[in-house]
Amino acid sequence: MEKIRERFTNFQKAFLRLKEAVSERSDNPLLYDGAIQRFEFTYELAWKLLKAYLEYQGIVNISSPRAVFKEAFSVGLIENQEKWLRMIEDRNLVVSTYDECIAKIIFDRIKSDYLPLLIELEEKLKG
Repeated sequence: MEKIRERFTNFQKAFLRLKEAVSERSDNPLLYDGAIQRFEFTYELAWKLLKAYLEYQGIVNISSPRAVFKEAFSVGLIENQEKWLRMIEDRNLVVSTYDECIAKIIFDRIKSDYLPLLIELEEKLKG
């Protein structure tokens, strides 16, 4: 349980920083870059937190983000599985290539789609 608490605390810290980044309104590419980096870090902490939580519940043999999100959805930890799976694709896209237009699109998705998912996750695990 201590491992889960520690991961949750780290997730909350990163998530707070992500919320700060996306609350800024600017057309400055540096803002997009910073927010996307914070998104990548928060994403990593989120899936690893879910993995640790599932393992604590006795669900093992899940080692990829896709498998973790699918299992977390099946047990009711997260909702909207499609958006969580698209989050993986967007995260992989920004890690492997850089295009300012793509960065803007993903920045907008972080604000509109992924931030609400992460808020729901935080609320679910906090309660």
